[in-house]
Amino acid sequence: MVESVRSYALMLCFLALALVAAGCKSRADTRAIHEQKPGEESRRTVQPVAQPPNTASAQQSPLLNPEKASATAPGTYTVRLETTKGDIDIEVHRDWAPRGADRFYNLVKIGYFNDVAFFRVIDGFMAQTGLHGNPEVNQAWSRQSIIDDPVSESNTRGRVSFATSGKDSRGTQFFVNFGDNSRLDQMGFAPFGEVRDMKAVDALYSGYGESAPRGNGPSQMHIRLKGNDYLRANFPDLDYIKRAIILSQ
Repeated sequence: MVESVRSYALMLCFLALALVAAGCKSRADTRAIHEQKPGEESRRTVQPVAQPPNTASAQQSPLLNPEKASATAPGTYTVRLETTKGDIDIEVHRDWAPRGADRFYNLVKIGYFNDVAFFRVIDGFMAQTGLHGNPEVNQAWSRQSIIDDPVSESNTRGRVSFATSGKDSRGTQFFVNFGDNSRLDQMGFAPFGEVRDMKAVDALYSGYGESAPRGNGPSQMHIRLKGNDYLRANFPDLDYIKRAIILSQ
């Protein structure tokens, strides 16, 4: 009888250890799923912590209704990003990446990039932006991905491409290449435009380095959840796009 009780207790002990181990593996797997690669944009849906006034006009805005932002872009057009380090002019070529050029055109037209931070700036690599300062807008656009474009141009210095987290996952984030990143071509990053003068891009603050969890920079998850409140409280030296406008088309 004593041996039976001991055997039963031992079995329960092994079962408890197995459950603990399984729980740890589950948490580790979750962290791996949520980890982001260089240039990647998370596709997870998050709930905003703060929301603007729920007015009728706000609810009708394309910022909260992405389906309203569906115009076809001109063959070529120029966008000016008025930033805290000066103007950045991007010449967009629709024939390079039609879907990317259309998405960028619509985001600029609706004012999406106004007061949006360059939250990931890595010397010698690229400067990334495109997560909105308003959590509710991030939520509205979180699943609005576009189909991939074939890569017809290379990610060399000054070229502009959308970030991606895999097949058909381009959303609102884009980056400017600091140097020759042609290795990204085979990974599906399709340039849609090119910066005319890199002076302001080169001056963007890069002191925070890589994004969390790989580095000490801003967490994309926290930007989605808390927007510019999180960035300004914790990363005060970041540079911002003050306004984005279409100069010519």
